[in-house]
Amino acid sequence: MEGERTTYELLKTITYPEDLRRLSVEQLPEVCRELRQDIIDEVSRNPGHFAASLGTVELTVALHYVFNTPYDRIVWDVGHQAYGHKILTGRREVFHTNRKFKGIRPFPSPEESEYDTFACGHASNSISAALGMAVAAEKKGEHNRHVVAVIGDGSMSGGLAFEGLNNASSTPNNLLIILNDNDMAIDRSVGGMKQYLFNLTTSNRYNQLRFKISRLLFKIGVLNEERRKALIRFSNSLKSMAAQQQNIFEGMNIRYFGPIDGHDVKNLARVLRDIKDLKGPKILHLHTTKGKGFAPAEKDPGSWHAPGLFDPITGERFTKNDDHLPPLYQDVFGETLVELARQNPRIVGVTPAMPTGCSMNKLMEAMPDRAYDVGIAEGHAATFSGGMAKEGLQPFCNIYSTFMQRAYDNVIHDIALLQLPVVLCLDRAGLVGEDGPTHHGVFDLAYFRPIPNLTISSPMNEHELRRLMYTAQLPGKGPFVIRYPRGRGVLTDWRCPLEEIPIGKGRLLKEGKDIAVITIGPIGNVAQKAIARAEQDEKGVSVAHYDLRFLKPLDEELLHEIGKNFSFIITIEDGVRKGGMGSAILEFMADHGYTPKIQRIGVPDVFVEHGTPAELYHLCGMDEENIYRTIINIK
Repeated sequence: MEGERTTYELLKTITYPEDLRRLSVEQLPEVCRELRQDIIDEVSRNPGHFAASLGTVELTVALHYVFNTPYDRIVWDVGHQAYGHKILTGRREVFHTNRKFKGIRPFPSPEESEYDTFACGHASNSISAALGMAVAAEKKGEHNRHVVAVIGDGSMSGGLAFEGLNNASSTPNNLLIILNDNDMAIDRSVGGMKQYLFNLTTSNRYNQLRFKISRLLFKIGVLNEERRKALIRFSNSLKSMAAQQQNIFEGMNIRYFGPIDGHDVKNLARVLRDIKDLKGPKILHLHTTKGKGFAPAEKDPGSWHAPGLFDPITGERFTKNDDHLPPLYQDVFGETLVELARQNPRIVGVTPAMPTGCSMNKLMEAMPDRAYDVGIAEGHAATFSGGMAKEGLQPFCNIYSTFMQRAYDNVIHDIALLQLPVVLCLDRAGLVGEDGPTHHGVFDLAYFRPIPNLTISSPMNEHELRRLMYTAQLPGKGPFVIRYPRGRGVLTDWRCPLEEIPIGKGRLLKEGKDIAVITIGPIGNVAQKAIARAEQDEKGVSVAHYDLRFLKPLDEELLHEIGKNFSFIITIEDGVRKGGMGSAILEFMADHGYTPKIQRIGVPDVFVEHGTPAELYHLCGMDEENIYRTIINIK
């Protein structure tokens, strides 16, 4: 932390990386100091992802200093670490709009800047994308174009990262992979890869000597590409024998350099210059500190992943007194899971690297032997849960809705096909806000609806969430999806008796005779307010409100009642209109010969931008005002 404000004497001269490259290497540490302080100042006022970007300041400066961006491609793996990159690539003056509605995007995006080479909202895709770019450059004859993938140690637990490594080892390419190893994902990294990376050592002097000799041998014609590969294999074998350990990367014929200090910007720039023109795939392993340069974030990087407002000098975080507010849905999930686990010894919890974010940490603290953080590996989380369910356990597998997309085949093949009793808890369902299109959980109702054997539900409030969780773990319920949103519920008195909800049964919340409003999930609370307004309108409409509860199986008795008695129906869901609950109602009415006028309210057929939830609900016509207007104008 700095005791006084930085004046940014160097940073204010840098608009684009070409300005940075005019500086001397000796000036780079000062650039890093100013850039780090600028991130601290900006994020303290405009909350965002914090600790990860502090840890990559030196790497960001070195990359843009050594490589000719944007012609050379830098592919970031998740955008949490890329705030410094944004500031150095023409967006410093508008960085205060980061994550704000109509402001710059929360994660790098090619739609925003030519320096942002690929989408990076979900982890583990950088190696595959960068390999594709490197191969494309060679195919197009762009032999002087460098491609760099920057991936964190947490992202290395994702299967896609290993698929990319495997292909990189066998496909001709000159890709540089930078492993940013800070022992963190959001919570602490877990698994064998974490421990392997921590223990991995090699000699910088050895790598420098090997590089110089290989260049000389190529120059005098002794070495060609085939001989180089054979020599690498022989050299790797000798090094493994000497070090008494196998280097997993060099075992795949990927040259390995490191580990080196990722906060020594001058040495980092030197190493990048030395290795950037080496032929073949290579990996540079950096050790960094998440939250580097801001003492509270270094001490507790998990809490400072996205800290909200704080004092940039003292580190004091500004929090509201929310004791009188309804709880977060995730906390209701966490508390209820512990309560259920005390009653049912078969229950176990599974999460892919989000124990704090989804409140699985509550079960981990209460019963550490019954909760599993499997790392950033959503597909594995689903299949792992299926394996435990096959042998008699009752897994609650909690995955953010947007990340469940990465486990789609696993749910079909390894859970639904065998009718295994896995409870899939989809946190962050619906429009999540400032994290934008890569994080909105709006597709799950539509993509799960066609899958046989699934029960798909969404609670309207905290009591319903608790009861659905209780119902899902009862014997014979099979695969069970419960989706709920980010943020707070609506009930301050949220604890209630744990009672079974009949599968596939909705409920009539309010009688009416003119219009039927059918909702699913917490958006029903917004609809209630709109309905109350509409009934007070001068048009004098009478509105019935039904909470569907279950998208699958549908409450056919309830829908027959609606089809027979109403000529006007409005469906409201916090998910995409195409293929979701509204589509299911249309199909039912058509299949049974009912012909009401149906108006569907939901997320339109676009990737919704970032902004506050209130701004986005209004944008999509899903707020109270728009629902009210739809009701009074439907006739």
